[in-house]
Parts: sequence; structure tokens; C-alpha cells
Amino acid sequence: MSPIQIAIVGVGKIVRDQHLPALAKNADYRLIAAASRHGTVDGIENFKSIEAMLDAVPAIEAVSLCMPPQYRYEAARSALSARKHVFLEKPPGATLSEVADLEALAQEKGVSLFASWHSRYAPAVEAAKTFLASTAVDKVRIIWKEDVRHWHPNQEWIWAAGGLGVFDPGINALSIMTHILPRPVFITSATLEFPENRDAPIAAMIAFSDAEKLDVAAEFDWRQTGKQSWDIVASTGAGEMVLSEGGAKLAIDGKIVHEEPEQEYPMLYRRFAEIIKAGRSDVDLAPLRHVADAFMLGRRKFVEAFHD
Repeated sequence: MSPIQIAIVGVGKIVRDQHLPALAKNADYRLIAAASRHGTVDGIENFKSIEAMLDAVPAIEAVSLCMPPQYRYEAARSALSARKHVFLEKPPGATLSEVADLEALAQEKGVSLFASWHSRYAPAVEAAKTFLASTAVDKVRIIWKEDVRHWHPNQEWIWAAGGLGVFDPGINALSIMTHILPRPVFITSATLEFPENRDAPIAAMIAFSDAEKLDVAAEFDWRQTGKQSWDIVASTGAGEMVLSEGGAKLAIDGKIVHEEPEQEYPMLYRRFAEIIKAGRSDVDLAPLRHVADAFMLGRRKFVEAFHD
């Protein structure tokens, strides 16, 4: 099969750090164009808008959309309407409804839509899922704390309405949680901390349960300094499970049982190629649904103003 002719939209840090290296190493793809208001990719045609790119390069078969979620719907609709397969960076959209509309459009046009969740492809996530399926789970604690000044310096879109704030990293934890737990969970209470000068939360404390009354709690915070924390801890009948470093390591009762080099984005693009070849879509909205529920159910607490 000939390589999939793919284009990138939104050339920022995540594209340079993850998308471009993953595509360069995957023989299933050939990167032929990019569109971005501010960035360019060497060696290919570059455009200022997705519309100009689609008009000028009809050979494009797939588009990877990496702009902020508030701007992704229109770009995705343009690509799908032109019968291009679409890869959506996480989160797949600013709202559940718009992603559902895109899924329906992809089906209508006979192309594939992929809502990517890169943290689900962290090395130890599948091992954690297998372990939790083999034993009784009593309690789960999710601790996802990082320094926004380090990861998102001077990026105002994350603080705007629709930018998700601390849920930008927190949704990575939710994508793992919804994948590894043996039963679906739902939010029972939440507190969201909003800086007085921002439209998106800087921290969130969330309680979840399920049909069997499982005790699950998550703490997200963007004010962490020093060592960053991306851990999921579960008390189980077979011992304490710690999935740490964003899913890179799995330990049971303090013993590392699974650890491999990170390959999240290469695996995402492998999955995208699989669904294109199979003629279907992969759109799981469970992580985004939890974010929506947290905003709907959560108590809003205002904290001191935040400045980068």
C-alpha cells in the first residue's frame, strides 16, 4: 500500500517535539504539507490556513489537527468535508457536541476520524489495565500535578474559556483512568479553583464512584514546583498498584513490574493508519465527558490571581 499523504495543521511545540518525529519514522505516511499561522515545516509546502492548503494540495489524504481545541472544529469540518481522514490532538474538541457532529460527518463522507489520547499509549498502561482486571479494586487515587510555567509558558489560550486550564494535563489522567478501570465511573463531587484573573481552573479536586461504590479521587494542580507528579495509585486485593510518570512505570507493592521507553506518538500514528486501512473511526469521548461533568457539577472557588 502506498504511504498515506498527510498534512499537519498547527505547527507548535507539540508538533515539533512529537508529531514530526513520529511521522518521520513511520513508513505508513508521507508528510506533504503544513498549515499554521506562525510556524512552518522545512522541506514541504506551507500555508497560512487549512482552507488554502486543501485547495492547493488535493493529493492530501489525511490531516493531523494540532491547534488549540477552541479552533479545531472548523478545521476538522473543512477536512472531513473534503473527504480527508482526520487525526484530532487531545482533547478532541472544545465541546462534546461538536465532536459528535464531526463523527457523524466522518461517517457521512466515508472517512476516518481519530480522537487521540496519547497517555493511553504510555508503556505501562496496558499492564495496569490487565492487573486491575485480575483483582478486586478497593480505592483509587489520581495525583496529577505539574508546573504550568514550565509546560505552557505564555500560552494564553489555555486560560481562555474552552482552553480547559488544568484539565489540559488532567484529561491525560482521565484518559488513562477510563481505560484501565474495570467499570465506568461517574463524578459525584468536584471543586474547581479559578484564579481571579483567569477563565479556566488552575486546580481541581474530583470524587468519582461507580455502580459498585468504588472510591476514586483525583487531584489536579498546575502550581507544582520541583518534581512533577503524574501518578495513579490503586489499593487492591493483590497489593498496592502505582502507575507512575504518566503511565511509564508500573509497580506492585513497591516492585517495578513494567517499564519501557516512551512511544506514545508513534503508537498513535500506528493506530491512525490502522483505522484508515480498516475504514472506520475511533472516537472515545469518555475523558472529555468527565471534564464536562466536572464543570457542570463542580463548585467554583476563586483563588489569588495567577501570572506567568
